[in-house]
Amino acid sequence: MTIYNAPIDDMMFLFNHLKDNKNYNEIDKYKEFSSDLVKDVLEQAAKINQEIIHPLAKVGDENPCVYENGVVRSPPGYKEAYTKFITDGWTSLSCDPKYGGQGMPKTVSTFFEEMLSSSCLSFKLYSELSIGAYNCILHHANEKIKDLFLPKIVEGKWSGTMCLTESQCGTDLGLIKTKAEKQKDDSYLLTGQKIFITSGDHDLTENIIHLVLAKIPGGPAGTKGISLFLVPKFNVNENGSIGTRNGVNTLSIESKMGIKGSPTCVLNFENAKGFLIGQENKGLSSMFTMMNLERIIVGIQGLGIAETAYQNSLTYARERKQGKSNNNKGNKTDEIIEHADIRRSLLNMKSIIEGQRSLAFWLYQKIDVSLNHPNEEVRKSADDLVSLITPVIKSFFTDMGSEITNEAIQIFGGYGYTKDQGIEQLYRDNRITPIYEGTNSVQAIDLVFRKVLNNKILSDFITIMRNEIKDENGKPELKEFSKSMDNNIKILEEFAKWLEDKKKDKKDDVSSACNDFLKVLGYVSLGYSWFKITKVSLDKLNSNKNFYLEKINTAKFYYDKIMPRIEAHYKSAKTGSDNIMKARFN
Repeated sequence: MTIYNAPIDDMMFLFNHLKDNKNYNEIDKYKEFSSDLVKDVLEQAAKINQEIIHPLAKVGDENPCVYENGVVRSPPGYKEAYTKFITDGWTSLSCDPKYGGQGMPKTVSTFFEEMLSSSCLSFKLYSELSIGAYNCILHHANEKIKDLFLPKIVEGKWSGTMCLTESQCGTDLGLIKTKAEKQKDDSYLLTGQKIFITSGDHDLTENIIHLVLAKIPGGPAGTKGISLFLVPKFNVNENGSIGTRNGVNTLSIESKMGIKGSPTCVLNFENAKGFLIGQENKGLSSMFTMMNLERIIVGIQGLGIAETAYQNSLTYARERKQGKSNNNKGNKTDEIIEHADIRRSLLNMKSIIEGQRSLAFWLYQKIDVSLNHPNEEVRKSADDLVSLITPVIKSFFTDMGSEITNEAIQIFGGYGYTKDQGIEQLYRDNRITPIYEGTNSVQAIDLVFRKVLNNKILSDFITIMRNEIKDENGKPELKEFSKSMDNNIKILEEFAKWLEDKKKDKKDDVSSACNDFLKVLGYVSLGYSWFKITKVSLDKLNSNKNFYLEKINTAKFYYDKIMPRIEAHYKSAKTGSDNIMKARFN
């Protein structure tokens, strides 16, 4: 079984020293969340994740969910752990106190999301969609629905799902066939089938609240005719009690490569009673409130799994003896951590993980600002930056999760390929993250065509980065970092201009370059994060020399060994698409 220890020191470093967003610090309701309070929360979070949830990772992999006689049963120990999970209030961290939430900043809840991902992704998925459902209902439902459903979701007694995909459509949601017919009492009856529904059915909660995309007969064609509905597994009485079984049934669960402790369901809706969320034929825009948040959370999954892979790789490298290092003049065998290539691999993991955690923390500050700042213009500006970086978090973090879990298997060698160590499971569990909530290819296309071309958001982000690297705080040690950042920001700008030029008559060139561009933006963004980390570390060096020296050295590794990937991606993209589109796959 793998080991996991929550990286509280690194999380608290970010919370204490990288709340550098002036607008974030202007949000009054978050001023009461002191460093001591946050540390206490994280220590309690670490305890439940390390002691109760993490052991369930292997249990769920070896004892997958079972579908029997129309009932889905979770793996052994999951129900007991979930009861403890909700009793301790972990489903309510950042939710509105009006509905029973604790009202914590999302900058704090993201640390908990990472811990859960590191501990056991399968277990996390039972509550994860509830967060998205909560946010969607909160922002788009009427007061009656909010009052009836949100308290139980916040408490964790009811869970949520997102029902989009059908057998004939995934990305192209305009092809959905599920229909919703309006009734005299303003409810709707939904009929259709949805596939790949995470936690679509299980035995952990009293009720499951499905958010379902469907079409109302007579509405516009394509995506313009999509509406969003709340469909409970069990109907809910006006007093909040559970009523009769609704017309929602599980037909089967998937047998999967990974996340075996999480049920992925085929759901059948047959005259299932539902309630409109938002406006008729405006369901897709309402659902994006949920989808965009889920995409960020999926990115955090990739980060969390990568952290566990790194921790286990580091422990193994310190213990496993093989061969002699180049500096060994004696006859003793060295631990493999003494070999240069193993150290390179470990630093590759470490530099990416810590850079990603910092970028995620920065993004969640922007999310908090976009939701809570009193100034509308400030909220809009923050929201624009969130929209730009969301596909980066989702795609870049999960792709790097695949890279890092693959490297972990390599460090373990033959033991990594066996089930005993649990390392291969990390790779399998992570492999879904570049696929669900919009494949990484789709995310890259969305980034370029909707967020970069004909849009000034990228320019705004570049301005933020340039202003940061101009401020060297009187530290000459920062010059090499600022010079490298300046050069790579120029490549990012040149790349964006090349895309703008090509979109006029060579759209295939643009499409084939989207993934490369997303990677470039990802690596530059992490460079920005490492610059800020380095600046703080130089200032604080004397207060904790070992900790901050390690930060500075890791930053240097990232700049020297990882950032050169940027130039390679740009060079590859500029070769265009002619060869690609002329290819014949005989």
